[in-house]
Amino acid sequence: MICIACPGQGSQAPGFLKPWLEIPVFNEQIEKASAVLGIDLVHYGTVADADAIRDTKIAQPLIVAAGIASYLTLKDSLGQRLVVSATAGHSVGEITAAYVSGVFDAENALRFVQRRGNEMADAAALEQSSMAAVLGGEIDSVLAHLESVGLFAANYNGAGQVVAAGSKDLIDALIATPPTGSRVVALQVAGAFHTSYMEPARPALAAVAKELNVQDPEISIWTNNDGSLVESGQKFLDLMVNQVSNPVRWDKTMASMEGANVSVMIELLPAGALSGIAKRAMPNTVAIALKTPADLDKVAEAIGK
Repeated sequence: MICIACPGQGSQAPGFLKPWLEIPVFNEQIEKASAVLGIDLVHYGTVADADAIRDTKIAQPLIVAAGIASYLTLKDSLGQRLVVSATAGHSVGEITAAYVSGVFDAENALRFVQRRGNEMADAAALEQSSMAAVLGGEIDSVLAHLESVGLFAANYNGAGQVVAAGSKDLIDALIATPPTGSRVVALQVAGAFHTSYMEPARPALAAVAKELNVQDPEISIWTNNDGSLVESGQKFLDLMVNQVSNPVRWDKTMASMEGANVSVMIELLPAGALSGIAKRAMPNTVAIALKTPADLDKVAEAIGK
């Protein structure tokens, strides 16, 4: 069983689009997405620095546009050999997954992610906040520590990783003094996503969602809400709206993948984070990150020629 995984914000890195733009299918889709968004994605994906692409209004559309373009490139490269049975996305990656599953077409996906990025950026601007990955430590102790210092567990990523979110001062203090047995790494994001800090964004996104055309998924899709399969496109859209101010349960999503016997997990651009977690949490699954075009050959080898 092949599953497409779609990464979230913080996965982007300066120049990550550059090697892919030489592929006509990829380049064409990025140009189309740039026109829809009114954003020069080529600039932000090739020469812009880390600070520029950390901006939520840029990062989220850039990530989804890159994910869509890499999926089209993957399909063009492998043709009928690629039989995708399921998909899931982490945070904003759920919008990419919605495209992969057929819930959205590319234009609706891009319009929704642009509004999502704008609304979340505006919410983040109301108060200084941030996020950091807590790696290692005993999970219950880590969660208790976060609660005791006034921070939220925003992402349950599995494989011994929880993402903390809250005020910037409290995140800085957490990085300086990690919970016992753990280390803490700051994330390249501009706010405390998936917490009550993002609640101001939710009503506006709910209004936008009412204007979008959605279809029921053609490919099985798991939600970040609780890792369950969602059979209604409208329900999946509603869950995505609510998810901006609620935790991401990627741990439960991976558990569902294991339960469905996913044999190959292919992570779209900007790849690396989800496949890295999967290699630790899903040892029976081959996890492949599409970082460069050469990784297309790894997929071909994994699924058989």
